[in-house]
Amino acid sequence: MYDNDPFSKWLGIEVDAISEGSCQLSMTIRKEMLNGFGIAHGGITYSLADSALAFAANTHGRQSVSIDTSINHTETLKEGDRIVAIAIEESLKNRFGFYKIEIKREDTIVALFKGTVYRTNKEWE
Repeated sequence: MYDNDPFSKWLGIEVDAISEGSCQLSMTIRKEMLNGFGIAHGGITYSLADSALAFAANTHGRQSVSIDTSINHTETLKEGDRIVAIAIEESLKNRFGFYKIEIKREDTIVALFKGTVYRTNKEWE
């Protein structure tokens, strides 16, 4: 999936670990990711978490797409901050999967993301 994901590559996302139902991604906040307040735009942590959701949900071999997501930002981020997204599968059903993603800077949680995916019948080749 990552090889065919130009957006995640553009963000500078790295795949640190991946296993069935979970993954860990990381990236560094760059200057062009800052908003008018000089802090990371909320869409940056959202995008990292959304990629983590996608990678974790698709580890079961069936193509899965997000249908509902939400995020809570708890800390600000600045240029140079290294952040990590840890996606954990909370529940997997035939048609739906439910995931929790924590975004951290070192040991501090900076955002919490929840996502639900729809599991199609299409298998990954």
